[in-house]
Amino acid sequence: MTPTTTAKLRGLAVVIFIGAWAFIAHHGSAGGGNNDLHAALGIAPIGLFLALLLWRLPSLPLRIAAGLTGLAGLAALWPLVRQNIPLLYYLQHLGAHLALGTFFGRSLIGPDEALITRIARSIYDGTISARKVRYTRQVTILWTAFFFGNALLSTGLFLFAPAEVWSMHANLLTWPLVGLLFAAEHLWRMHALPPEERPGLWQIISTFRRHSQRRDPAAPRS
Repeated sequence: MTPTTTAKLRGLAVVIFIGAWAFIAHHGSAGGGNNDLHAALGIAPIGLFLALLLWRLPSLPLRIAAGLTGLAGLAALWPLVRQNIPLLYYLQHLGAHLALGTFFGRSLIGPDEALITRIARSIYDGTISARKVRYTRQVTILWTAFFFGNALLSTGLFLFAPAEVWSMHANLLTWPLVGLLFAAEHLWRMHALPPEERPGLWQIISTFRRHSQRRDPAAPRS
């Protein structure tokens, strides 16, 4: 099996997992299913993120103490958590979008190049045209606006629309919207850049993954 085939199969598995997760989250947010199961699924990404932060604490006893304190707090709050499943999924959706918006947007501030510009340089061994620099900065702005805008829309729907409407947007439509933006950006790229400056989709994805994983967030600090 070639590396490209392996990457495509891995990508397919991720798509299936995300699709299953989205339907489970929508079912729970709309009030269906077992509350304890949905609470566990909803808290899992938040718990994983907090566990990664705890792992970065300077000493093992401190990590253990903080972890046990967190588990005790979760146990105490569990009755409240299981009664607020939509809120749990909303916080998960909001946190992911704010994190991604910040990840893209902070590269637009200061002297460093925009995130997608740096990725383009990685693909083309550090040499890209001024036209591509402008284009990649615009695309970085586009993704920043999308993530922050979707977070704002999600908040508005959560506060003022029925839970089923918010859940439809947050859990079932978010990933199709991401795919639609990818497709729109691809069409824009075909018009804005010549063929030699348009990398393939798998090149972009693999380079983005390498760039985002360059610093391991789970590595403990000594």
